[in-house]
Amino acid sequence: MAERIFKGGEFLITEVACDEVFTPEQFTDEQKQIAETTEQFVEHEILPHLDEIEAQNFDLVVEGMRKCGELGLLMIDAPEEYGGLELDKATSMLVGEKIAPAGSFSVAYAAHTGIGTLPLVYYGTAAQKQKYLEKIITGEWISAYCLTEPGSGSDALGARATAVLSDDGQHYLLNGTKQFITNGSFANLFTVFAKIDKEHLTAFLVEKDFQGLVVGAEEKKLGIKGSSTTQIILDNCKVPVENLLGEIGKGHKIAFNVLNVGRFKLGACVTGAAKQAMLVGVKYANERKQFGQAISEFGAIREKIADLNADIFAAESLVYRLAGLLDNRLATIDKGIDNYYVEYQKGIEEYATECAISKVFCSDVLARVVDEVVQIHGGYGFVSDYPAERFYRDERINRIFEGTNEINRLLIPGMILRKSMKGELPLQAEAMKAFESLMTPSFEELDTSVPFAAEKVLLKNLKTLFLILAGTAVQKHMDKLANEQEILLAAADMAIQIFAIESAVLRAEQAARSAGEQKQKLLAAVVKIFAFNASEAAGTAARKGAFYIEEGDTLLMILSGVRRFAKYDATGLLQAKRLLAQAVSDEEKYLF
Repeated sequence: MAERIFKGGEFLITEVACDEVFTPEQFTDEQKQIAETTEQFVEHEILPHLDEIEAQNFDLVVEGMRKCGELGLLMIDAPEEYGGLELDKATSMLVGEKIAPAGSFSVAYAAHTGIGTLPLVYYGTAAQKQKYLEKIITGEWISAYCLTEPGSGSDALGARATAVLSDDGQHYLLNGTKQFITNGSFANLFTVFAKIDKEHLTAFLVEKDFQGLVVGAEEKKLGIKGSSTTQIILDNCKVPVENLLGEIGKGHKIAFNVLNVGRFKLGACVTGAAKQAMLVGVKYANERKQFGQAISEFGAIREKIADLNADIFAAESLVYRLAGLLDNRLATIDKGIDNYYVEYQKGIEEYATECAISKVFCSDVLARVVDEVVQIHGGYGFVSDYPAERFYRDERINRIFEGTNEINRLLIPGMILRKSMKGELPLQAEAMKAFESLMTPSFEELDTSVPFAAEKVLLKNLKTLFLILAGTAVQKHMDKLANEQEILLAAADMAIQIFAIESAVLRAEQAARSAGEQKQKLLAAVVKIFAFNASEAAGTAARKGAFYIEEGDTLLMILSGVRRFAKYDATGLLQAKRLLAQAVSDEEKYLF
């Protein structure tokens, strides 16, 4: 991996070289072996039982989790001193990607290994880890996370559950209801958030058998039917004082930091699901005959196949670039220091912007993929005899949990502006430079000797455009900008597309160096397809933002900048789509 340590959000104001990003092409033999082990587990242990799991035979889910434990798949993020493997984030995300084809089972797995385990890893005392962690990482016990409440939704910190110290000082008595708890019906250990004295949000480790904990009925859901989702009801639930997790009143720290991890892992998981769904669509398109030929030979279907593969390539590039950012930053922390996990959390929090981008972009990609896979199937995509129907239902939740995509989109510019105000990113100075470029006509000639020259110019211009709009918005609304959600959402959509385009371009440039002629052509094609689609999306967001922020002559000036800076020469786009679609259809596999 690269040695340069980037700041979170820095991608918007700096130029990044292709050698400074981590890509899937850099996976080690060990990582590939773990990925293969995961794929084999899903193929042999889960997929044959998928219908039973979907019918809520949770014994099979628990059994599958135990087998995951035997294979070491539950201990990737756990510290070595408690029996864990303590592997890097790239490996953790790779396993998440490979477990995704397991459908609802992957939801149970992700909840257990992420939000169910990490609060204990990051904030637990030595005694708490000694008591619980080995059980969790071996699959002997299943874990769950209880933050959301019936009335709180996205306002996670608006929890009403309470915790009161008992008269003898030995227990906290918890009261309240937790909603949408994944693994609820079969979990043995819950991380529960409640307010001590109705004021101080605090986390607690609560065993299923503690007096006063009641598991509610299974929710009747649209999708992910094979995962358990219940209420957890706390009725004077007695929790020993030693099971308080972290510090009193610091529950928000646990909640937010663990959700950052959940977001980047979700990005990897939905990317794996997108790959699987896309390949099902391609195979069906090759098999389905209409008018005497396979529908994969029709231009309308080929365009879908090309666009979906370009989206997935960008999502995969983005996810593992983020893995590299995290791993490079975390590697700088001395494991021997007393406050290791405090610094570790700061390391992850540094990239909260990119974590939110990963969650939003990749879940949106999966949504487009499954929608088009249903369309490729036609009427058969609407019936449960074909997996496309389940893909479509299962996908929808990903844009809701781990923070809705709207909440995450609002977080992206919010966190960037906060870094700017703290002096961590020179956003204001860069915005002033961007304004100057807006006033200065530029006729920069494309240097065709530079790999992906057109895309790099596009990136430079889109970053300039983002800075112009962000600077204008700040200047106009000042500290009230946080209330202008429509403007913030437009800015987020620009930032998301910039990070995705750059991730795809840098990965392709890096991979092309060692690729054969045909692979180089495919890399050029996939980048061209994605850059065109993403530049159109970024341009739309920029125009929308301009109309939201300004009017009169200033608006006209900014709109002229949008036309100039969102422009991308996609000459050869149709040929690129046909080349990529044909190759994917012929191979019936994801090519990158």
